[in-house]
Amino acid sequence: MIKSLFGSEPASEPNLLERLKAGIQKTRAGLMEKIEDAVGGRKEIDAGVLEELEYALVTADIGARTSEEILERIRQQVSRQALGDAGELKKLIRRHLLEILQAVDRPLAEVTEPPAVILVVGVNGAGKTTSIGKLARRIQSEGRTVMMCAADTFRAAAIEQLEVWAQRTGADLIKQQQGADPSAVVFDALQAARARKIDCVIVDTAGRLHTKTNLMAELEKMRRTAARVIPSAPHEVLLVIEATTGQNGLEQARKFTETSAVTGIILTKLDGTAKGGVVVAIARELNLPIRYVGVGEQVDDLLPFDPEEFVASLFD
Repeated sequence: MIKSLFGSEPASEPNLLERLKAGIQKTRAGLMEKIEDAVGGRKEIDAGVLEELEYALVTADIGARTSEEILERIRQQVSRQALGDAGELKKLIRRHLLEILQAVDRPLAEVTEPPAVILVVGVNGAGKTTSIGKLARRIQSEGRTVMMCAADTFRAAAIEQLEVWAQRTGADLIKQQQGADPSAVVFDALQAARARKIDCVIVDTAGRLHTKTNLMAELEKMRRTAARVIPSAPHEVLLVIEATTGQNGLEQARKFTETSAVTGIILTKLDGTAKGGVVVAIARELNLPIRYVGVGEQVDDLLPFDPEEFVASLFD
């Protein structure tokens, strides 16, 4: 069940499942076609079927570890004669993928006294600023007010881009000049948010390569600053990963989780890749929930992630 930062259930969206299905069409087509090729018309589960299944899972970027777990479960059931029909394999795969996603699915931090503070981190080019704009619109759709904080002061273009999104969504924006101390911008934003009784502050941070330890230290300084103004902040630290990076995105995620206490993932550009199985790999390898997925370029194309709906979109 999807919950908001404020403990309530967001207004239902009747076409959410349809939009998710459309957004992962490339992954669905690639994965299901390969599974069908592996098991179609087969009555016996042999080494050839398992080899083709492994290829289908790995090429969808579900990950070698998860793929091997699924294959081992199949082998065990075949040996116990609990799985005799190749057509039943899809049900088993579906069940295992859902178990992985549900195991790491946990509710958003509930904020009883606004503002909620969301820190958004990630490398350049992953769609971080765009995701912030879309996230602002989604929170506004719940009837909440939003402030954006332009704490990426390394690039003037980053401030300008966030300003465009603030104008587009009608959100408040706190910014300083390029080169300003990012933590000072965070401090100003949180003080202003409390004074204006804003419900949620979304903080943009510089696109950090995961090898830049000094920039990671700056991120930690922002976290400490936020906590001084609002003791429980940041309530969420969302890491933006581009789905098209596939397994490479996992290494980025590992570095960020080691240094910035990431609480969840925003997976962007899911509609542009056949490797959307990286959703499962991230959950399995990093023990992190997927919070939102980007399935298009429009302002409303950031969808809350639900494990059951995602798996249903793949298999139904």
